[in-house]
Amino acid sequence: MELTMSHWIYGLFTFIIILTMIFRKGVVLPTLLGTFVVAWMFNGDIISGFVGVFNANLVAARELFNIFLIITFMVALLRSLKDLGADTRMIQPVQKIMINSHVSFFVLVIVTYVISLFFWPTPAVPLICALLVPAAIRSGLPAMVAAIAVALAGQGMALSSDYIIQVAPGLSAKAAGIETTAVMDQALILSLITGGVAITMAYFFNRKNFRSKNDPMNEKEINTMQGVTEKNQVPSSRNIHMWSKTFAILVPLAMLAVMVFMISTKLTSGRMGGFEGGNGAAFIGGVAVILLLLSTIAFGKHRALDYVSDHITEGFVFAFKAMGPVIPIAGFFFLGSAEFAEDILVLPTEETPSLLFDLVQSSQDFLPQNAFLTAFSILLIGIITGLDGSGFSGLPLTGALSASLANGSIDASTLAAIGQMGTIWTGGGTLIAWSSLIAIAGFCGVSVMDLVRKNFIPVMAGLIISATIAILLL
Repeated sequence: MELTMSHWIYGLFTFIIILTMIFRKGVVLPTLLGTFVVAWMFNGDIISGFVGVFNANLVAARELFNIFLIITFMVALLRSLKDLGADTRMIQPVQKIMINSHVSFFVLVIVTYVISLFFWPTPAVPLICALLVPAAIRSGLPAMVAAIAVALAGQGMALSSDYIIQVAPGLSAKAAGIETTAVMDQALILSLITGGVAITMAYFFNRKNFRSKNDPMNEKEINTMQGVTEKNQVPSSRNIHMWSKTFAILVPLAMLAVMVFMISTKLTSGRMGGFEGGNGAAFIGGVAVILLLLSTIAFGKHRALDYVSDHITEGFVFAFKAMGPVIPIAGFFFLGSAEFAEDILVLPTEETPSLLFDLVQSSQDFLPQNAFLTAFSILLIGIITGLDGSGFSGLPLTGALSASLANGSIDASTLAAIGQMGTIWTGGGTLIAWSSLIAIAGFCGVSVMDLVRKNFIPVMAGLIISATIAILLL
C-alpha cells in the first residue's frame, strides 16, 4: 500500500493530538488545523482546505446531533422537576435506610448509578450531594469516602457504559463504523466489572475510617459541606406541593417502565426485538419530552410556554458546554474514515481515502498480532486521551483505531468498548482533578487531589481486570 503525503500529515497530527492530551492541553486547535491541512494536501488546493475543515465539523455535527438532543431533553426535565421540588422528594425515601456508614456507602453507590444512567452524572451530582451525602455522613461515612462512592458509581461506572442515553457508545461505534448496540452491550459488561472491582477495593481500603453514627466528626463535616452545597426547597403552594409528590412518583415509574421495556425487547425476538441503539435513545428522549411538558404545565399553567423554552435552552447550553469540543475532534477522526471522508472532501466514493485505516494497515507487518497487546494499547490510548479532562473527546480516536486494529483474534466492538473504558474512567471524572471530579470534591467539601489519589489504584485495577476479561471471554 502506497502512503501519500496526506497519510503522513494525518498521522503526524494524530500524534500531535495525543501528545497535546498528555500535556493536559485542549486539542480543538490541532484538530481543526489538522483537518484543514489534510484536506488541502489531499486535493492540492487551499480552497479544498477551507471547504474540508467546515464540512468536517458539519458532518460531525450532523452525525452527533441526536446525542446533543437527548442530553438537552434529559437536563431540561431535571430542571423542571427542580422547580416542583420533585427531585428532592424522589431521593427522600432513600435517606431513611442509611442506618450506618457501611449501608450508606452502598446506598450512595446504587442510587448514584441509577440516577446517573438516566440523567448523566454531572447534572445528578448536585442533587445527590445535597440530599444523600449529608445523610450518609450523619450515619458515620466520612465525606471523602462518600465522594469516592459518588465518583466511582456515577462518573465511572454509569458514564463509562452510558447504556440508557447512549452518548458514549454512539461516539465509539460511529467512529468505528459499527452498530451502536455492538459496543454498548460490551461496554455495559466491562463497566460493571471495572466498577465492581474499583468499588469493592475502595470499600475495603477505606472501611477502617468509617465512624459510628454518634461521632462528633459527622456534624463537623456536614458543617463544612453546608458552605458549598445548596439544598433544594420544595415550593410552599398547596397545589405545587401536590404536583411535587405526583411527579416524584411518576418520573421514577416512567423511567423504570422505559428500562423494563428496553430490556424486554432485547430478550424477545418479536417485532420490537431490535428496539435499541438509536431507537432506544429516541424512546427515552421522547418520554423525557412528555414528562417535561407535563411538569412545566403543573408548575405554572399560564407560564408553561416560557418555562418549557427556558428549560430547553438550559438543556442545550449544558449539552454544548459538555459536548461542544467533541465536534471538531470527531470531525478530524471522521476525516480518517472513508465512510465520512466522502462528504468532507466532496469526492466520489471510489476516490475517497481511508487515511487512518491505511496508516494502521501499512504498519501491520511491524505490529505483533497479539490480542493482549492490541487491547492494552487501545486501553492506554484511551487513558491518555482522557487526560484532557473530557470523558468523550477521545472516543472518536479510540473508536477509529479499534476499527483499524481489529483482527481475527479480537473484534472492533470489543476494542472500542475497552478504549471507552479507558477514556471515560480517566477523563469522565475519577482520575483527573481538572475534570468534573472537581464538582464532587467541591460539593463534599474534600480535596480533589486527595480524591484522585484515593481513586487511582482501585480504578486502574478495575480497568486492567476488565480489559483482561474482555480479551479472554468477549
